[in-house]
Amino acid sequence: MSSQPSVPGEISSSLAGAATWLRVSIRERIRIDTRSLALFRLLAGLLIVADVLLRSRNLSFFYIDEGVVPRSLAIAAEPAAAYSVYMLVSTPQATAALFALTGLVGLALAVGYYTRVATIAAFLLVVSLDLRNPFVLSFADTLFATLLFWAIFLPLGERWSIDAAVADRPRRSSVAGIATALILAQMVTMYLVNGIHKTESPLWWSGEATVLIMGIDEITFLLGDSLRAFPEALQFGGLVWFGLLLASPLLLILRDRPRTLLVAAFAGVHLSLALTTRIGAFSYVCLAGLSLFVPVSTWRDVGRLRSRLSPNRTASADRSGRLTTARDHIVAIARLAPHPTHGLSSRLRVGLSARLPFVTPDRFTGRHALLVVIVCAGVVLGMAAAASAVGVIDEDSPGAELETGATALYEFQTDWSIFAPNPRTTDRYYVFPARTADGEVIDLRTGDELRADRPYDQLQRQHDTYRERFYMASLPDDGDDVPVADHLAEYLCETYGTADGDRLTDIDMYRVDEEITRETIDDPAGRERTERPLSMHSCTGEERSEPIVAPEEW
Repeated sequence: MSSQPSVPGEISSSLAGAATWLRVSIRERIRIDTRSLALFRLLAGLLIVADVLLRSRNLSFFYIDEGVVPRSLAIAAEPAAAYSVYMLVSTPQATAALFALTGLVGLALAVGYYTRVATIAAFLLVVSLDLRNPFVLSFADTLFATLLFWAIFLPLGERWSIDAAVADRPRRSSVAGIATALILAQMVTMYLVNGIHKTESPLWWSGEATVLIMGIDEITFLLGDSLRAFPEALQFGGLVWFGLLLASPLLLILRDRPRTLLVAAFAGVHLSLALTTRIGAFSYVCLAGLSLFVPVSTWRDVGRLRSRLSPNRTASADRSGRLTTARDHIVAIARLAPHPTHGLSSRLRVGLSARLPFVTPDRFTGRHALLVVIVCAGVVLGMAAAASAVGVIDEDSPGAELETGATALYEFQTDWSIFAPNPRTTDRYYVFPARTADGEVIDLRTGDELRADRPYDQLQRQHDTYRERFYMASLPDDGDDVPVADHLAEYLCETYGTADGDRLTDIDMYRVDEEITRETIDDPAGRERTERPLSMHSCTGEERSEPIVAPEEW
């Protein structure tokens, strides 16, 4: 007589099956192909090199004590700056040496040379450089530094690297663990929090925000000026972007080709932003972060396509008659570089590369699945905190109870309020009336006589670099204890001089805001203007209460 299985046994079996399904499902959604890691590593390294080269154009202006941001001012604005390695030097030569070191570390990261050590060094140097001048930073810098931190715990050098070329072990095709969950959740957090902030503004719900943003001469360039002639297309594009932000959790939920299509949609928006708006490295940092979402199936498709396009891949014969491929040459070159491949140094390298916390190369257990659930729950709590912060969740609703537990995570993440909740709808330009010792009044920004109309047809030309635009935006003190504008005025007093020795006696600083409407996108002359005083400075140290020239007299 056969016995029937007990009800508790069936329940236990069902729960075990559900747990297994959940574990496998989570693992596959946080799995990152090692080729995606390699692509991220390459892009991150190149971004560091490019950033150092671009910042070097303002090295003496922004990064030494004789410039507009001495170390004391940086520490006053951001106390953590005191721990920056860039605070240890003050001369242009020493600062340039640190710039070069940061660039070399970025290059080492790009080629995958001592990858783990290079990633840690890159994170520390990038954050140190950011802290040296907090007035030129943007959301791109915050996102990039955070991605670099999570990348420390990932095997970035597993593929397409010098480390991989000299390693005597099989390469992993993919990895899944807490580190992969964290870095993927970082991108989703950034997108979703920004989308939640945007829900507060009717301009984003209508798509009108993108139309007005493209009217900002100070940040639009290349295709941006031309696209103003197609407001309906811009409006539709704004709605698509708004929808993508709110749907960003699908980047984690979807798999294979559907995920690839969503990644391509995000990448397409970022490429369009890079060709229309001068907002720094944000688009490029996001493209690097999105590369981590490229799934295993896509790389397989790329491999099949490559095989079809080049079915007869040739190999060259060396003098001994042995066939060699391109990879053989790369390996041979890689082995010429000094690299620990044996002994204690090898064991240390392997320990740093494969045994840091959060990395689970070969197995994914129920414990790891639970940790991933906790991480994802933290992200959800962060979303709830953001929603409550912008008023989407009412204080009396059940969602409000999540806010307390999410506050720490949310504040650590920054608010990700990129063009949100209300997009910027003003153009800006700066007028610096200055009086010389011989009594002449000029606009110090242009070097010409003071005039009332805007100094440039395209306001982006008033800034030599995009970081200079970020710096200028930090000038209004609003009662802050950090006198950014006063330091700039003093710098201008000290550095100004003509061939006949004429000097400055007084400087005033104004920011002129032009309010953009749908009707005045292409008509700057029809916009309402507001002059905002930023600083009134005497180069001689004398007290004065009257402006050099009142705005209505320009």
